[in-house]
Amino acid sequence: MRFAHLASVAVVAVFVIGDVCAQAPVAVFSPPQESSIPTGTKGVAIQAGRKILTETQTSLPKNVGNGLSCGNCHLSAGTVANASPWVGIWGVFPEYRSRSGKIISLQERVNDCFERSMNGQALPYNSTEMNNILAYMQWLSTGVPTGLSVKGRGFRPVDQDLKPDPGRGKLVYEAKCAACHGADGLGMKNPDGSYALPPLWGKDSFNDGAGMARTYTAAAFVKHSMPLGQGGTLTDQEAVDVSEFFTHQPRPVYPYKAKDWPKGDQPEDARI
Repeated sequence: MRFAHLASVAVVAVFVIGDVCAQAPVAVFSPPQESSIPTGTKGVAIQAGRKILTETQTSLPKNVGNGLSCGNCHLSAGTVANASPWVGIWGVFPEYRSRSGKIISLQERVNDCFERSMNGQALPYNSTEMNNILAYMQWLSTGVPTGLSVKGRGFRPVDQDLKPDPGRGKLVYEAKCAACHGADGLGMKNPDGSYALPPLWGKDSFNDGAGMARTYTAAAFVKHSMPLGQGGTLTDQEAVDVSEFFTHQPRPVYPYKAKDWPKGDQPEDARI
């Protein structure tokens, strides 16, 4: 795995932080080269953190309640712009999250994913596993000025004025998605029972409290990253339609989602 040399140059761009679109200085997106991982204890932690995030289900089976790994949404170990990368994430937390209605730490944000996207259990803040994850994210953020997001953080948005049609979405799914995720949406397994391609619904998928369970959030990911290797080939309308279809298929229920957006500012596609 080879990454481009980092050049942290501030620019001004429109970007998305959580649910807020704003114009502010951002840093150039340029992950560090793998060769820059240090030797010794810190390097071991960085490598271990990357393994956890790319092989989450097998690395932390007690904390993961489905068949997913973090890298299913954070592509190429969190190094792909507009695919929710972890590059630069270290220096922007603590950060306000409207879903939480408060300032949260990076550890809290990581655990949000374990409890929602992984449908599992939070990690102790002082655990070796949490610190290894943070070490990897810190390394990915090498050279990014503290307090600046990188250009390409989160997902590039789609037109949220488009009205989703799940019937059309089912047809898009059959034509564009079923070959990898299965006609039944339950993914494709390896001989050892792990998932070669992730399930989009069912008991081994993300729960309905995950960000990916929201139509327009999922559509932003689908539009620019799916089908894998063919990102950008769907129209915004196709991405919205297929996301409305698969996000509303049966999946685990997040028991605390009624507490989300406590200030009443939930987006239109919020699952509450």
